[in-house]
Amino acid sequence: MRARLSSLPTMCKTYAMSSDSEATTHWYGTDLGRSLVEAERERLRRVLPDLYGPIALQVSGHGYPSMLEFSDAILRVGSCAQSSVFEDASAVSAMAEALPFDAKSIGLVLLPHVLEFSVDPHQVLREANRVLVPEGHLVVVGFNPASLWGLRALLARGRKGFPWEGRYYRLSRVKDWLQLLGFETGSGEMVYYRPPTASIKMHQRFAVFDRMGDRWWPLMAAVYFLIARKREIGMTPITPVWRKNKRLSPGLAEPVTKNF
Repeated sequence: MRARLSSLPTMCKTYAMSSDSEATTHWYGTDLGRSLVEAERERLRRVLPDLYGPIALQVSGHGYPSMLEFSDAILRVGSCAQSSVFEDASAVSAMAEALPFDAKSIGLVLLPHVLEFSVDPHQVLREANRVLVPEGHLVVVGFNPASLWGLRALLARGRKGFPWEGRYYRLSRVKDWLQLLGFETGSGEMVYYRPPTASIKMHQRFAVFDRMGDRWWPLMAAVYFLIARKREIGMTPITPVWRKNKRLSPGLAEPVTKNF
């Protein structure tokens, strides 16, 4: 199987809102950003090996590290990221809304924090659906609006600054979008229960929240993971239904059904 590249865009525009690459890269380098990414890395370390596909694609913004090292794919491609970040994969500059790959050519698509910062998240999912092979997997990582992180983003509405300027979507809403595209979705998982504090001392004190969150407040994590499988329903031939009251031509017997 081969994922052929078409003509590539000259600009990387996955993050089409006001976030610029320097600000995004800087935030992922902060104590809070590194802690969040490490929690996501730990979860993906357990998830990705079970989602095999000969070709894996990660679409992410500047500064977000490659998670494809945990995939068993033969070919790993990172889109819209600095080539130095994707040392374990081929780097491609592209828009998440217009991926430069053939239809049904990718076995696994990973979208970490892409929908929140795209001007057209529906198109992002349609593109992922287009390039995925039947039975291929899509992994969506998103910020949870029903969390302290979502509250901070709500209070910062209208201000610039990654990641608070993004538009956070509920897990149930993303599931609805994927189901409309024909995906089979699971229940999703929640990760990282610490509040978005920049103080490293406070951040370390709140580490206990990660151990308590799944039990006491499972829906208030900062991040959710959603794994979906692309389903394609084949065309089923429609057999004619004979009507007993249909007038038959003279000399023809009434059709009967035989069980073999």
